[in-house]
Parts: sequence; structure tokens; C-alpha cells
Amino acid sequence: MFDDRHHETLHSLRRRLFGYACALSRRIEDAEDLYQDAIVRAMGARSVPRDSVAFRVWMFRLIRNLWIDRLRRDSRQSGFIDSEAEAEAQPAPGDEESLVDVLLVRQAFLRLSKDHRDVLALVDIAGFSYDETAELLETPRGTVMSRISRARAALAAQLRQSNVVPFPRQVERRR
Repeated sequence: MFDDRHHETLHSLRRRLFGYACALSRRIEDAEDLYQDAIVRAMGARSVPRDSVAFRVWMFRLIRNLWIDRLRRDSRQSGFIDSEAEAEAQPAPGDEESLVDVLLVRQAFLRLSKDHRDVLALVDIAGFSYDETAELLETPRGTVMSRISRARAALAAQLRQSNVVPFPRQVERRR
């Protein structure tokens, strides 16, 4: 049964859970729906893990499973999944260079394979350990370690290949 401890843990995880939902869905609107559906499902569950670590893993697995269910449903409805859809999430405002960096990383992340996005989202965005990630993905720890290494290398390669020219610095005129 869902109790006050679960509410507190859920509150402390909200940014990570939503970040993971964003990484999976690649659209803010879809991530919001996914996050809310996971919370509704968790609060209505008959059996909820009592241990906070188990609860955390359970919540991330719930989001992942809901996302997989959506992909399957959508693929049956449309006959295909558009894996090249662009993310519509807006980055936080900042100076031009920071904005360009955020957009470059986001675009590079979206070009990675699904396996690489999954493992990076869990380890680098959600903060899971390799062991927790292995449990969540139901794969050996060594596989997670090799995937994260290859995913980080692939992300770095994507970023090196970007052909973005930085904005020129404005020179202050002297009077």
C-alpha cells in the first residue's frame, strides 16, 4: 500500500523520474503523460515495495514499461515507430553558447541507439548505479558497463562531428 514514506521518496525522485521520462519519450508533453501515468499506476498498485531503494528501481521500471507499452500500442496503430522524431523540449534560457551546447548534446543523444540512450538515461541522467541499472534493464552488470562506455564514446563522437560555428563575441565599442 502507498504510504507517506512512498510520497516522500516519490517527491525526492520527481526530477530524476521526469528526466528519465523525457529521455525515453523525447517530447515534454509525452514525458509529462508518462510521468503522471506512472504515479497514478504506483499509487493504485496493490503491492508497493517498502524498501526505498527497491521502490526507486520499481518506479523507474514502471516508467520504462509504460513507455514500452506505448511504443507497442503506437506501432500497432500506425504500423511503424518514427525513431527520428525531433525533441520539442525547450532548453533553459541562458547565454547563446550554453544554449548551443544544450541543443548539441540533446541532438547527439537523440542520434544514439536505443540501448545507448537507455543506459545513459539511467546512469548519467537518473543517477542509477551499474548494479541498479543492470537490475532495471534485466541484463548483466558487465553488459551495462560496456554499454555505458560505448554510449559515452558514441556521444562524444557525435559531439565532435557537430558542424556548429559558435556565435561571434560582440566587441564593445569605445567612444
